[in-house]
Amino acid sequence: MSKNDPIKPESTLKAVKKVLISQPKPEGSKSPYNELASRYGIEIDFHPFLNIEGIPARDFRKQKIDIGNFTAVIFTSRNAIDHFFRICEELKISISQETKYFCITEAVALYLQKFILYRKRKVFYGADGLNKSLFDVINKHKDNEKFLYPCSESFDSDITNWLKDNHCEYATPVLYKIVSNDLREVIRNNYDIICFFTPGGVRSLFDNFPDFKQNGTRIGAFGANTFKAVEEAGLTLDIKAPMPHTPSMVAALDNYLHGVKKK
Repeated sequence: MSKNDPIKPESTLKAVKKVLISQPKPEGSKSPYNELASRYGIEIDFHPFLNIEGIPARDFRKQKIDIGNFTAVIFTSRNAIDHFFRICEELKISISQETKYFCITEAVALYLQKFILYRKRKVFYGADGLNKSLFDVINKHKDNEKFLYPCSESFDSDITNWLKDNHCEYATPVLYKIVSNDLREVIRNNYDIICFFTPGGVRSLFDNFPDFKQNGTRIGAFGANTFKAVEEAGLTLDIKAPMPHTPSMVAALDNYLHGVKKK
């Protein structure tokens, strides 16, 4: 089995009854997670591991970053998109229609439609959610561009290091901070699978349980940076997304649960 396969060999698969998604519960009754729960007869709970707090406009001003002077923006999350456009609205900053947007995944890129007229020649994204794919896309367009990388206080240094090594002009406006939620009652429910979507989610788990042991709990993760955080925390990563045949966490869970059912 390839090292990139998102599920473990069938010999290691055990029955799944309860899954925890470390995000808010989707609105409406037609969530694909509901369909997944019905199909496999499992319980799927939602609880955000993190709370996102926007940096007030007055604090952003202290960073002395003139957004209007930049020609391209790098987004690695929907939170970054939300708070970038929030700050622009609060400070009445007009974004040029010629601004280019570079996104870590297609899903993040499509989220831009909430704020801009989506034009493919101005919106770009990596092929597989990996930083390398994002860098490959940026590299084709980096000449004469000035990059903004909106982020939290704990930004991805791999991205800033790449920009620096490639002699790009850039700034990292800190627009929000990430605070760990209280998970003590939630995690005691003994979930068979816990799914993470950001490195911050992994950090939140250990903020709440410094001595957390996996003890057979399977871990799902979305995105290369989250993969890395899971592995650096000493956890075994069982379910990966996006992958070529599992572009979403729902698809990755479906694939994994199908393997469990076949066992």
